[in-house]
Amino acid sequence: MRFGKVAMTFFVCLGLLAGVGTFTFGYGKGASYLSNNPETCINCHVMQDHMDSWQQSSHHHVAVCNDCHLPHDFVGKWVTKADNGFFHSLAFTMGGYKDPIQIKPRNKRVTQSTCISCHKDFVHPLLPATAGHDMLSCVHCHADVGHAGR
Repeated sequence: MRFGKVAMTFFVCLGLLAGVGTFTFGYGKGASYLSNNPETCINCHVMQDHMDSWQQSSHHHVAVCNDCHLPHDFVGKWVTKADNGFFHSLAFTMGGYKDPIQIKPRNKRVTQSTCISCHKDFVHPLLPATAGHDMLSCVHCHADVGHAGR
């Protein structure tokens, strides 16, 4: 009798996992998020304005979404991609987000880091003398670089 309840619980959980996986990778186009293609970002309609503004930006021909919004190291990229993917899908499914969407502090730090990484030769003299000290955000002065008209 006990084995039957454990087996039933296991198969119900397995069915739920299979259902969520099918939804995510079928309807939700989950596999596309493993790519570097900017078109992936507009799988969610709330991202269309961001895509349109990126296409008008000065970085359109040199950087895609992942270049600016994900760390450049392998582990950081995939951890951030998974974290953002989970919380974005949760917010977009449940409707718990501001419209227009707002970048979170952690993702602002990632974006600042990628600006510095790509432009390190130019911005090195502008960096704080001591690591970890505050500095002006790159997008404070260059707000239109990644998303024109924002």
